Amino acid sequence: MFKSNERKVFQDDKNLLQVTDHGSLKYPHRLNFYDKPPLYDVTVEEFEICALDRLRILAEIESSAVRNRTWEELKAVTNAQCLKYLPLQATSAKTVDRDSQRRKDHLGHYVLRLAFCRSEDLRRRFVKAESTLFRVRYDGDDTGERELFLNSRDFNWTAVDAAEKAKYRRELLACYSGFKNESVREQAFESERYYKVKWMRVPDLVEKRRVFLRGGWAYVPAKEQSSIVFQEFEVHLNRALELTARALPRLDEDTRIIPILDNLSQGFLAGVPSEWVGSGEPANGDEIKAEMVDDLAKKHFPVCMRAMHDNLRRDHHLKHFGRLHYGLFLKVLGLSIDEAIVFWRKSFDRITDDKFNKEYKYNIRHSYGLEGKRANYAAKSCMQLLTSGPSDHGCPYRHYSPENLQTALLSTYSSRGLTSADLPEIMATVKAGHYHVACTRVFEITHSSFGVKKGEGVGGGESVTHPNQYASKSMELYKAQQESGESMVVD
Repeated sequence: MFKSNERKVFQDDKNLLQVTDHGSLKYPHRLNFYDKPPLYDVTVEEFEICALDRLRILAEIESSAVRNRTWEELKAVTNAQCLKYLPLQATSAKTVDRDSQRRKDHLGHYVLRLAFCRSEDLRRRFVKAESTLFRVRYDGDDTGERELFLNSRDFNWTAVDAAEKAKYRRELLACYSGFKNESVREQAFESERYYKVKWMRVPDLVEKRRVFLRGGWAYVPAKEQSSIVFQEFEVHLNRALELTARALPRLDEDTRIIPILDNLSQGFLAGVPSEWVGSGEPANGDEIKAEMVDDLAKKHFPVCMRAMHDNLRRDHHLKHFGRLHYGLFLKVLGLSIDEAIVFWRKSFDRITDDKFNKEYKYNIRHSYGLEGKRANYAAKSCMQLLTSGPSDHGCPYRHYSPENLQTALLSTYSSRGLTSADLPEIMATVKAGHYHVACTRVFEITHSSFGVKKGEGVGGGESVTHPNQYASKSMELYKAQQESGESMVVD
């Protein structure tokens, strides 16, 4: 994987844009333009894990944009996700394995390049999310380390000397903004360094009239230098993705890699930032009984599982995959095998015991790992529900018509505080294809009485990524409110 016979050439490459003296670190900087691919062997498992962890961060960044978070809110959420899935300590942090962290970052980026170079839409979304991640890291980097990184690359800018700055002093000062006090502005201008680049490299600064233009050159103050860096990162990544797309057909015969890349690209299209893994213990600390499921569904289930439950109660039956998805959901929520058999037997009350034992009981025990190969099956995630075909056991936000979805949401959650006034915002995110954001917003609205505010999601700003995550967090909030002595009336 990522194997090359030219490793010595890579190490001796005179064109490698990095300073030569960095001690013993293979990755001298926390910031990275990802100029060179990872030229080493990796396992398929590492290949996939590094990509998934990075994907969780990128998809949460996209979710933040859809949810219209401020830059400060986005940075806080992204930094929290990075700390959880992809920590990158500063070079001055001597007590951690910095190379190992940066190796994972490097590898994950290149795997996702392979997954997201396949279409114009995927490339656009990937570049936008990666550029945002780079900006967050750039803003949070130590000033000294950031300078070392900038000095390690040739950004093709020309420093403006004192004579040239004095020659255009009036014009440069007129474009120098960001200060309320005029004397402070002039004082800062005198100590400001300037760089010249072609004006097409800083279109955002030209648009905002923050640079002086002359002869095709833009005079950029050092405080706006980041704009050059960010633009260069985007251009570099766009070009790299196009080259990767041309080379991708060579991987078509690799049966190990293509399924992983397909899964990654589907996950990004579904907008799923992470996989939720529960403990399998009930969220309220008590064992879930079969007779409790009706009440739990009414109070705590996401609309996908609530729809399956309602269909089961209406028809006294669920099709095979519906039973599988809903049964695994209840299993992870905390319904034991004995209680599961009781629950399903009571639900299928129009058939005989003999028919139930012959046709259904084995599959229930199989899903709990007690029959067949005795595998411990996990409940289906949002990504798996989203990418399945239209059915009565998929994601309602994706598979329902707009009219049916609005009717389902109001009938399910009107008693929990959802009103018709909330629907336009939810339906706008559905129309844009951000189904998990719509589900997260429904969670926030229906749990506002528990103190959940807009933008908080299921905790720490995270979006809903798993039906069990939704239900468990809801049950956790309900339990905390009960313990605090507060009361909530649920019809």
